[in-house]
Amino acid sequence: MNIFRLAGDMTHLMSILVLLLKIYATKSCSGISLKTQELYALVFLTRYLDLFTDFISVYNTVMKLVFIGSSLAIVWCMRMHRTVKRSYDEQLDTFRHYFLAAGCLLLALIVHEKFTFQEIFWAFSIYLEAVAILPQLVLLQRSGNVDNLTGQYVFFLGAYRALYILNWIYRYFTEQHFSRWIACVSGLVQTALYADFFYYYFISWKNNSKLQLPA
Repeated sequence: MNIFRLAGDMTHLMSILVLLLKIYATKSCSGISLKTQELYALVFLTRYLDLFTDFISVYNTVMKLVFIGSSLAIVWCMRMHRTVKRSYDEQLDTFRHYFLAAGCLLLALIVHEKFTFQEIFWAFSIYLEAVAILPQLVLLQRSGNVDNLTGQYVFFLGAYRALYILNWIYRYFTEQHFSRWIACVSGLVQTALYADFFYYYFISWKNNSKLQLPA
């Protein structure tokens, strides 16, 4: 494992810890998109179908279980926890995320590296992760003001994808048979979606002010 992959994994893990901190410490999910969290749960469930069939390492297995478990826990809290779900911005979180899932499944059936059950769902998870953040970004844009923990959560998610691009570049030059072009292209699309958020995040950080997104 190279340093970019490790840094990406740790940044991804940090984003989840920040989100869990927000939910459990404040008993609030205000500013968080349930639609995005449901898409991420679907991403991990379909990507890690090999969890109990292909053992790579203890680290790999633990990280897969952490991502699946944490995503399901977040969805459960936002839907079922009596206090947390009252703070959910349902009127702002109206993105029709099932269209994203359907479109990504159709794309995976057409564009994949190998026509097998596991590879098609792997491609589906990659495509879906690239656009899963859209409901969250739309919700933040509609609400305008972004609290500190929510802003950090989205920032770490974007940083994780940027680090993975460096990981793919490194692997392309150091591995003879690296050919995960679907992941590379999808990662570039996903990182591009964060560009506007990153701009306003750094402006607020530079000015030591509250993060605000234009409506």
